[in-house]
Amino acid sequence: MIPKELVDFIRALGVFPVVLGTVDRDSNQHLTFITWVYPLDDRTIRFALSSKATSAKNIAETGKVSFMIFGANIALAIYGKAKLILDSIEEVKFPVSVFEASVERVENVLFPGGTVTGPIPFAHTGDLLKASELDELVLSALRKQL
Repeated sequence: MIPKELVDFIRALGVFPVVLGTVDRDSNQHLTFITWVYPLDDRTIRFALSSKATSAKNIAETGKVSFMIFGANIALAIYGKAKLILDSIEEVKFPVSVFEASVERVENVLFPGGTVTGPIPFAHTGDLLKASELDELVLSALRKQL
């Protein structure tokens, strides 16, 4: 499952960029970049998306998800099934849904002779205060017991 050190690191970092993969009912694949991710434990990942996102629609159709997670000396492909657990976060002014993925399989996808030096570099642009406030609202919802 997800290594404990990685679970702890993602929780401590707060906003943690990953690549989310989903599949629609016709087996069309979709990839997107997300940062609202919170592992509840080594087998459960809670995450948030715009309610209108293609990924949200795909999860409703098939539930199939994958995550590419990068950290220092780590590149993991995580596969599982996700479900909607909160249609909308009340405190957020636009529709953001919360999903929960049950981890079915984790693969180390680093190749011999290569490594990753850390997580995907990420920084907000624009109004940093508003972005930080939004992140905290969403991450607080991800941490709640629903």
